[in-house]
Amino acid sequence: MLETIADTITLEQARAALERLEAVKSQRAAENKLASFKAYKKQTEFFAAGKMHRERLLMAANRFGKTECGAAEMSYHLTGLYPPDWPGKRFDKPVRAWAAGVTSETTRDVVQAKLIGPPFTEAEWGQGMVPKSCIVDIAPARGIPAAIDTVSIKHVSGGTSALQFKSFERGREKWQGAACEVIWFDEECPADIYSEGPTRTNETGGIVFITFTPLDGVTEVVRRFLHEKNPDRHVTQATIDDAPHFSAADKKRIVASYLPHEAEARIKGVPVLGSGRIFPIPEESISIAPLASIPKHWPRIGGLDFGYEHPAAAVELAWDRDNDVVYVIRAWREKHTTPVLHAAALRSWGKRLIWTWPRDGRRETLEGAGISLAKQYTAAGLLMTRTHANIDDGTPGGSVSVEAGLMDMLDRMQTGKFRVYNTLNDWFEEFRLYHRKDGKVVKLYDDLMAATRYAVMMLREAKTLEPPPPFVMPRRTGGGWMAS
Repeated sequence: MLETIADTITLEQARAALERLEAVKSQRAAENKLASFKAYKKQTEFFAAGKMHRERLLMAANRFGKTECGAAEMSYHLTGLYPPDWPGKRFDKPVRAWAAGVTSETTRDVVQAKLIGPPFTEAEWGQGMVPKSCIVDIAPARGIPAAIDTVSIKHVSGGTSALQFKSFERGREKWQGAACEVIWFDEECPADIYSEGPTRTNETGGIVFITFTPLDGVTEVVRRFLHEKNPDRHVTQATIDDAPHFSAADKKRIVASYLPHEAEARIKGVPVLGSGRIFPIPEESISIAPLASIPKHWPRIGGLDFGYEHPAAAVELAWDRDNDVVYVIRAWREKHTTPVLHAAALRSWGKRLIWTWPRDGRRETLEGAGISLAKQYTAAGLLMTRTHANIDDGTPGGSVSVEAGLMDMLDRMQTGKFRVYNTLNDWFEEFRLYHRKDGKVVKLYDDLMAATRYAVMMLREAKTLEPPPPFVMPRRTGGGWMAS
């Protein structure tokens, strides 16, 4: 009778073998974290933007996973070990890369630790995002204990990528000279250092990405991404709600731990705007879950903000006229959309929905061959109001005051008469960043806010979507009149 392995070993030996097997599996997992990395939805959005945009900002809440996200992308580029469904930029040959933090110490303790492994135990180098099997050589930095200067990393093409660690504290001069394919700034850097990123990648067609929580407000770097038009740049915003690793109890505890003036930045990844915010109220005070159904007798109105290079935008409001409460129930925003395509997307919201529009809708456009924008939308099948959005203040044509429209919205928000479906992420992204500079409304990244303002100004034009009952001619009876 043939003996099996089970017949020749003791229970203790079997247990020891299983423990060794688990230890080997654990070790292998620790030395190839990249293989088990699974991106969140917002992280995937950030990766995908790299295919079209050379400069990217992940402006996110604390503990969202910004550094993990940056380390994963950097590791994909260094090794060429892209997952089959990788949506972003690809390099088919070795890259020259820089990764940086605020100081040499924080670069070592955060960026280096995420990419290579815990800094103070060289035996654990290789337990970061870069698989240990890909690390060819490590050169230590001078004068900083356990810090790494450069790493040579095997690329799937057969060559070797070069990764160098840097810091912001050493000044702009240390960022000049070399050409790179990939640069990652972890945490916000001074504007002069950031500008070296695109400069270093210009001749290589490379990419620059930066990951941080905007605690310093609308700095030059934040303004560069949010307010300066450039097709090379993209912003991904992520809140604590976009991090699925937190439970509801975790989120509540984390929110309670932050100082009030930093809460929006730390929870929602929104720059601290202070007194510059146009709507300085808690987001939670206007956010609601979508209603199960909207009463048929509530009138509705759509608001349009025209655009092409900057996004065209649209919202739909439902008005509980009995209680004078406005609900934002739909929002849409898209760049490079002609009136015909825009209207095609919006007709599904309701054939009887009335649309209001800004004063510049009377202007002609090249695409419209001399026809005003408002008339182009009418021709495309939308029911446009007879005149542009205005406040009926008794003056001829009404007032188009931006401030008056904003104050009407703010009054409603502060008195519980303005609600927004919590599923409208694009709307809330604009709401969080809507602010003034030097007392004036910043007219960038405000498309949905403008569309909403137009609709609120023209609530008097709102109509129910149900067709009115057919008119019936009354007929005379002995005692009076009755419907025939």
